[in-house]
Amino acid sequence: MEKRLLNSPQQSEENVSQLAEQVLNQALKEYRKEKLREKIDEALTNRNKDEFFRLTDELKMIS
Repeated sequence: MEKRLLNSPQQSEENVSQLAEQVLNQALKEYRKEKLREKIDEALTNRNKDEFFRLTDELKMIS
């Protein structure tokens, strides 16, 4: 049976990989939120009520 030491190279690689994945996911979420905000502004400019509500609902779901 393989033992994993607390600060073993394999454990460190897993931690770095998990951290990198978390950072990437957060960056993607923030990017998506910014794009939705831009589209919401566009819907407001175009007075597109249906699109505005659809986009704001989507933004609420990911916030």
